[in-house]
Amino acid sequence: MKDKVLISVIVTAYNIKDYLPRCLDSLLAQTYENLEIIVVNDGSSDDTAEVLDGYAAKHPRIKAIHKENGG
Repeated sequence: MKDKVLISVIVTAYNIKDYLPRCLDSLLAQTYENLEIIVVNDGSSDDTAEVLDGYAAKHPRIKAIHKENGG
């Protein structure tokens, strides 16, 4: 049976390059198919943006949003 309801998971990210892969791998491993993962990078100064962009390029369910740090 096809999942009908879209579930959106929003992840906030600030300087978490070491932890982001584990988080995203866990979300991608979920069995619910109609799932979008929105990750908001809040102006990280480490490589969080690069890690996020790498995942978003490989996985169409991941949407990357980059913004200046909002504090």
